[in-house]
Amino acid sequence: MSFDVAKIRADFPILSRQVNSRPLVYLDNGASAQKPRQVIDAITRAYEGEYANVHRGLYFLSNLATENYERVRAIIARFLNAPREDEVIFTSGGTEGINLVSYGWAAPRLQAGDEIVLSLLEHHANIVPWHFLRERQGVVLKWVEPEPDGSLPAEKMLEAVGPKTRLIAVTHMSNVTGTIVDVGAIARGTDVPVLVDGSQGAVHMPVDLAELGVDFYCITGHKLYGPSGSGAIWIRSDRQAEMRPFMGGGDMIRTVARDEVTYADPPLRFEAGTPGIVNQIGLGAALEYLMEIGMPEVAAHEARLRDHARDRLRALNWLSLQGDAPGKGAIFSMTMQGAHPHDISTILDKKGIAVRAGSHCAMPLMDFYGISASARASFAMYNTTDEVDALVEGLSFCRELFA
Repeated sequence: MSFDVAKIRADFPILSRQVNSRPLVYLDNGASAQKPRQVIDAITRAYEGEYANVHRGLYFLSNLATENYERVRAIIARFLNAPREDEVIFTSGGTEGINLVSYGWAAPRLQAGDEIVLSLLEHHANIVPWHFLRERQGVVLKWVEPEPDGSLPAEKMLEAVGPKTRLIAVTHMSNVTGTIVDVGAIARGTDVPVLVDGSQGAVHMPVDLAELGVDFYCITGHKLYGPSGSGAIWIRSDRQAEMRPFMGGGDMIRTVARDEVTYADPPLRFEAGTPGIVNQIGLGAALEYLMEIGMPEVAAHEARLRDHARDRLRALNWLSLQGDAPGKGAIFSMTMQGAHPHDISTILDKKGIAVRAGSHCAMPLMDFYGISASARASFAMYNTTDEVDALVEGLSFCRELFA
């Protein structure tokens, strides 16, 4: 379908509101995206007329809720072009997915001196679980720095792989700089398992797991225009077979006795307890909405926003951009001499412009750039070039105040 940003914006009720008597310009999509009416309606419908606990209910509402919930697994598999839908494990988001791999796959396998290769572009969600293994088991974290322009060539990650490397954990797209990493080239260049944090990447470009060749790939629902508390991780079936359960409780077992327990087959083996039923149903609605628009079309629109924003922001010679690699996503991290990022964010908010300020859960990357915080404008499919111009006007106003 052709990309019609006005039509898309009309699907998002919150975009019509005002903030501080100004039209809302929402540029904090890297943290969490807004929700279309289709997702809101799916959530309302699930709670108003279709809700029950899933699995084993043996009555109409439970069967209906189970069907609506389980069909999301196939939707996620289709969205990511995953080879098998039973390789999709529901989670509360990317953080739980990465911790599942850390506790269920890495902890039983890695020993003192074994290495995990990480990039400095990582979100804390793809750092802290590996620090647990460093603290508790003596695992070594091996860091790879980006290039000065923020890019991270696949060969640089591969050069860090040695005989003791047991895992490569890398982002598909930086939540700070928008840097896109060629994770497929990394996976093709080594036999070491590759975990990809797709929390940003899957939002902004097509993902083809059948082609990428990675072992683990997580997504986060609230960034994909779905509800908070929703998400999934795709784990290749042979890696699932190597994993122990992460959490114990209902639904993940086959039998429980006084002196033994047997576990359900994956993916249920890794999904203990009553899940976020309606959250996942909302995520399914969000992904169907995205697939109807078309991820190539989303990526093309955001590339136009990126190019326009890059041209306008580079022209501000008093503004510093952290990481401005070619081919990056539409995410811009910036600092201004004499103005703290928190001040920038507060002043922009007075003009109805929402940006994030802080370390963006990426303190090692902040250290690399020699800063403690930045202001970040992160764009989504519903943003416009007029909103880019509003951002630049707001930044110029900030400059006048602090000059």
